Amino acid sequence: MAFAVKAEVEDPQAETFSFAAQKTMYGGKHIAEGDTIFVFASENEGGQGLVARGIVTSSEAIPRRLDLERQTPRVSISIRRTAMAVRRLGRDELKRFKDWKDGRPETELNFKFYRQATNKIVGISDETAVFLSGFF
Repeated sequence: MAFAVKAEVEDPQAETFSFAAQKTMYGGKHIAEGDTIFVFASENEGGQGLVARGIVTSSEAIPRRLDLERQTPRVSISIRRTAMAVRRLGRDELKRFKDWKDGRPETELNFKFYRQATNKIVGISDETAVFLSGFF
């Protein structure tokens, strides 16, 4: 399984990225060292969408807080960039894909990242990983 992260990216051209205590959804909590990950610079923080592909170099689950009854799992990760995106893919390009059951990679990304606009790490299908690879 491949993963994608949408988060604040200070330097989209950096060789490495670190994201602390990121919310996980849609299987994102299973991310591990060696996994492929696609990095999206969050438009909520002035980013442009897809910026890089990389390999997870470390992954550490954040312990749950005992004082909270419900808590979204969080993970801290480090990534080594392996490629930079050469074509744009962000909210503007994905927002028209709203038929949640059409099976398209664009729809999967729109659903997982933009239906609920919070930053997060998500698991993505093999088909979506192949689709995203076409942007590099």
